[in-house]
Amino acid sequence: MAFRWESKWCALARMAGLATALGAACAFAQPYPYKPIRYIVPFAAGGATDIITRILAQPLTESLGQQVVVDNRPGAGAIVGTSLLAKAPPDGYTIIMCEIAHGANPALHEKLPYDTRKDFAPIAWVALIPTVLVVPPTLPIRSVQELIAQARAKPGSLNYASSGVGSANFLAAELFKSELGLDIVHIPYQGGGQAVAAVLSGQAQMLFVTLPPSLPHVKAGRLRVLAISSGKRLASLPGIPTIAETTGKPIDISLWLGTFGPAGTSAAVIQRLNGEINKALALPGTRERMQAVGAEPVGGSPQKLAEMVESEIERWTRTIKPVMRKK
Repeated sequence: MAFRWESKWCALARMAGLATALGAACAFAQPYPYKPIRYIVPFAAGGATDIITRILAQPLTESLGQQVVVDNRPGAGAIVGTSLLAKAPPDGYTIIMCEIAHGANPALHEKLPYDTRKDFAPIAWVALIPTVLVVPPTLPIRSVQELIAQARAKPGSLNYASSGVGSANFLAAELFKSELGLDIVHIPYQGGGQAVAAVLSGQAQMLFVTLPPSLPHVKAGRLRVLAISSGKRLASLPGIPTIAETTGKPIDISLWLGTFGPAGTSAAVIQRLNGEINKALALPGTRERMQAVGAEPVGGSPQKLAEMVESEIERWTRTIKPVMRKK
């Protein structure tokens, strides 16, 4: 009798195991994606990275047939959100929108909770957002040449605002200083809004800032643009030269955005996501919405993004390492 009961329980256990295995097999066999996709933004809502991610998430939701959910995880100069991706299963259901800090963080920090080169799978380069160098109208400087002349004549007499060490405006200013050999004092603020407010009020003397938050102040005469810090002039500011034009140095400082998955994500999933992102970026509606906030869609292969990030790591290592040693 005991034997029959034992046999019965063994049979039930085998049936339960078979059901679990069949369930796992069915889930595995379902075509990607069969559930919502989490799109991490390692910055607070409302910033340029968040805005571009939300613009892209809408057509991706439609083309993939699953909800693409934007998940803001700010903190530590993008390290908090990026760490979450590094620990996520490499199944294509957690991706991230990284930007310029991704390539700079290895130079900014002696130790990171992840390996920037090894722990992420590049999917697609999404966009470039140009930055501009602005000063308050009260500052008697009307060109980059005049700014350079003052900085060289009186080292440390000028300062620049940023939203903190590792932020895009910090990195842009430090690259500008490094390439031109200038001594300009850094004044960090709690966020981009405070940095802009500091320059508007004259508390800080210069700022590298993306176009969307600065253009209304420029048009109203509350900020003066000295130069475009990207590689070419902007249609919205046709009379403003680039820094490269005015200095003769190949200085190109744009906020780049790219999508990554965890290392180990299958080639098939990466190919699917890359294809859908490229299709979304080519849609007139997506392009118009991005261009309206100052971003230029890029697209291309995962390899294109990987090569760009490698060049960024090398650039910021060369530029930022000496600065961080002094701090």
